[in-house]
Amino acid sequence: MRHLLKPSNNMAKQTTAITIPDETVMNKIYIIRGQKVMIDRDIAELYDVETKALKQAVKRNMDVFPQHFMFEMTDDEFKDWRSQFVTSNSDKMGLRYKPFCFTEHGVLQSATVLKSNRAKKMSIRIIEVFVKMREMLLDNTELRLAIEKLERSTENNKKNIELVFQYIDELTEKKDNPELRNKIGYKLPKKK
Repeated sequence: MRHLLKPSNNMAKQTTAITIPDETVMNKIYIIRGQKVMIDRDIAELYDVETKALKQAVKRNMDVFPQHFMFEMTDDEFKDWRSQFVTSNSDKMGLRYKPFCFTEHGVLQSATVLKSNRAKKMSIRIIEVFVKMREMLLDNTELRLAIEKLERSTENNKKNIELVFQYIDELTEKKDNPELRNKIGYKLPKKK
């Protein structure tokens, strides 16, 4: 009799994908310094770790976080950031310290320094949402260009229609006023 191997709990955990709505992740992506980023607090929440633990892991590994992966908000950015949210003074959107801002690459890198399975799986999910957002923006750009082309075409048609009406008006005016019309037909030479 053959024995069937049952997957261990560890194997089952490895194959389980994290399901989280795209909107949940999208609502945590902000534009700061002209870049799509996620702040440390939101990443920590998705990775199911404390923000403090994430920041410590990043600080221990700063050599793998170049400026285009992660940056810390300036005092002015932090002040503006907090003023955008109407919250009580006790919460301050959960931010007492200037947060780290992670770009798409930084999100992935942050999972590698944490070394947790949930962080690795969640980072893949977050990257998928970043990619979807990029595709949506690209689709919207193509649509916007098509609309602009149609508008230009419509504008040209509008000018052509106006020109046709102008000619019709001139012809109508000449019809109503015989002096403005050029006489047509054969002209006999004048007799001398």
